[in-house]
Amino acid sequence: MSRLAQVSENGQKVAEAIASVLKVEVEIIDTELVRVAGTGIVRNDVGSRLLRGLVNKHVLQTGNHIFISEAGFHSICLSCPLSGRCFYRASIVYPITAENEIIGTISLIAFDDVQKETLSKNTGTLIEFIRRMADLISSKALEREITAERMVMTNRLEALVDAVYEGVVAVDSDGLVTHFNQSAERLFGAKKENVIGKDAGEIFPALPLFEVLQEGKGFNSREVLFNFGGRRLHLLSTARPIKVDNSPIAGVVATFRDFKETQRLAYEIMSTQEMVDFEDLIGVSKSFARVKSKAVKKSAGNLTILLIGESGTGKEVFARAIHASGPYGHKPFVSINCGAIPENLLETELFGYDEGAFPGARRGGKQGKFELADGGTIFLDEIGNLSLYLQAKILRYLQDGRIERVGGGRLIPVDVRVIAATNNDLQEMVRKNLFRDELYYRLSVIPLEIPPLRERPQDIPLLLDFYMKRFSKLLGKDIRGFSDEAMKACVKYYWPGNVRELVYTVEYAINLEENQLISLESLTPEIREGTRKKTRSGLAGDGRLLQLAQLEKEAIAAALDRFGWNDEGKIKAALALGISRATIYRKVQKYGLKQA
Repeated sequence: MSRLAQVSENGQKVAEAIASVLKVEVEIIDTELVRVAGTGIVRNDVGSRLLRGLVNKHVLQTGNHIFISEAGFHSICLSCPLSGRCFYRASIVYPITAENEIIGTISLIAFDDVQKETLSKNTGTLIEFIRRMADLISSKALEREITAERMVMTNRLEALVDAVYEGVVAVDSDGLVTHFNQSAERLFGAKKENVIGKDAGEIFPALPLFEVLQEGKGFNSREVLFNFGGRRLHLLSTARPIKVDNSPIAGVVATFRDFKETQRLAYEIMSTQEMVDFEDLIGVSKSFARVKSKAVKKSAGNLTILLIGESGTGKEVFARAIHASGPYGHKPFVSINCGAIPENLLETELFGYDEGAFPGARRGGKQGKFELADGGTIFLDEIGNLSLYLQAKILRYLQDGRIERVGGGRLIPVDVRVIAATNNDLQEMVRKNLFRDELYYRLSVIPLEIPPLRERPQDIPLLLDFYMKRFSKLLGKDIRGFSDEAMKACVKYYWPGNVRELVYTVEYAINLEENQLISLESLTPEIREGTRKKTRSGLAGDGRLLQLAQLEKEAIAAALDRFGWNDEGKIKAALALGISRATIYRKVQKYGLKQA
């Protein structure tokens, strides 16, 4: 559609107004010689293309206006088939220009002697008048294009804001909500149409938006707790004032994210995706230094290693360091939690599948974790959760170095170093026929037992300082240490969740702390209380260390004491312990755990 055609309605109104005042007819033509507006006998031809239009072509090409006093007899008309008998009597044709581009013409036309006389007697005045009308139509075309461009930009902005994972809320200078994206709808449980244009102070009185409006200063990663729609929301918010040059604040835009999701993401960024070597393993205690030294020595080979330790002691970090320091360090490190994936899916995750292996199988099949790790290392976490059938397939690989895809008939050679980890007592599982003895012996060629955090208290200050610096940078805060009272409470604490719980505790504290030193009040309630139930101590009455299975039982019970024994509490406890929701339900049933 031509630029003039897009404003044909405006052009028609202009044409009719001119015709009514001057008593001559008006015709507006675009660059394709299509009538976009017309009056009189050409009104019915609006939308059709001129068959000849030699005069209009001339004006479009030259950019100069022209007055035809005797239509059909002008030199431009001589090549026209209607030369000498044109149904036009006279005309003034003027170019319509927008930003130095000719976009069409506007013509005053005479179809009888009276109209011809009007054009002939007032030619100069009419040319000036029609020039102004051409400018008017041009401005309408430009205005329409600018409006359309702004609409496109607005739609793009809306689409961009809606695509953002964080909830985005914006208010104008009066505190009225101007933007509320789809993520905000999901986060707050409110519909956009019920929020836009409403007073944010009435709908979201607890949000710190008006503080930014009044003070003109934004903030980063502030924790926000409030009730909305019958729910208790725990969010992390960042806000910025909207400023235009030196004008007063035009509004505020704020982003919101679920606090628990932020915790999960931060932990993944720090521990899951980064490269780790032995320099990153923090600890000076004798027990930790001993296992670290042993790991350094054994990393140089390619023998299978079994990491033993409670949940949260850092078994995967050790695995990554062993991988990075060994001959496979420049190749892939592939990790899989054997307790977090249903058994019917775990086989295909580990070994892949061939095309047609089952309904819905991807065309061409799919590689499993072993194939993806070829040349590198595969880390099998929670290997004690494997079924006897999958244990047999792992054993078969360790024996002949080949795997078989689900639904496949060929053996695929794969060169992978296996590092396994468990918090179960595999020897006890072997005795109970829950774990294959051949696999256990294969895996435990080099066993490394990682001590729990409570057995290395001198390492706690080092870990607290390390993660304090990491989270301070990540969350944009100027936190420089712990108060003496907070540090003593942390060292004294039992740490049933080990390093994973310590990481969560530091992040929790930094999100709450507003000063440069983390105070006791910013620590989790468990650490502030500084006591644990004796039945959750992890020690027998005579002080003997309990078996790993008992320690696992104690850790799960302690986590449930903290987060609650209902469904929501079990989900939170599973997240804190680094196990799946299904696993924690299974463990609760296995150990017969009940709320004390």
